[in-house]
Amino acid sequence: MFGGLQAPSLAPGLTVPDQAGWTPTSDLAGPALGTLLESAGRRWNAQPHAAAALAWKAYTYWLALPAVLGWASARRVPLITASNVLMSFDNPTVMITLGVRAGIPVAVLPTDPLALAGHPDAVVVPDEDALLAEFRRALLDEHLTPLLAAIHDRVRLGKRPLLGSLASGIAYGILRSADTTPGRSSESIDLLLGALGIRDLIDLVPARNGQLDVQRKTCCLAFTLPTPKLCPGCCIKP
Repeated sequence: MFGGLQAPSLAPGLTVPDQAGWTPTSDLAGPALGTLLESAGRRWNAQPHAAAALAWKAYTYWLALPAVLGWASARRVPLITASNVLMSFDNPTVMITLGVRAGIPVAVLPTDPLALAGHPDAVVVPDEDALLAEFRRALLDEHLTPLLAAIHDRVRLGKRPLLGSLASGIAYGILRSADTTPGRSSESIDLLLGALGIRDLIDLVPARNGQLDVQRKTCCLAFTLPTPKLCPGCCIKP
């Protein structure tokens, strides 16, 4: 189901057949959060608040990407709840590697071939609105909301800047796959961000190449690094 998805911070093919050395990402709402933040601090040589903001930015981008691309390309949403997603810190070239359990449920529409074939991993929902509701439930309600609260308690980062990074990451995921996914990117971004209630945290603006780019309304704190960085679409750019 995910064989064509290859990315540096994702397990090959996304599915993890042998879970030795992997732990569920639900642990990040507890003691494992320290491991994630320490990994981010080393990677960016960042102070704790910036390390947490950048860890969240990177984590949410790679976490959401399979669900974002699944929805955009085929209206299939892998249910990436915290208990269905696995993580590993064994690859020194990336902050974290994510994968999913074998047999992860995937929300689909009644007309999807997986639904028609009675695939055991298919969770059939009645319509597009229900599919987007499953996207929100799995990604935000049952995964990122507990993690956001844990990060907020540890480093007192505001929730709005963190959710701004989530909105930006989803928008970039759609824009970077525009050549291979159907429909208008702006409409797809609007629907996904609307389902999560974070549509107001970015704007889509014309880029120099005639395409669209993301203008953030919140900051990921990359400008505070020892070598300051201003991301494309940064809200503090002059």
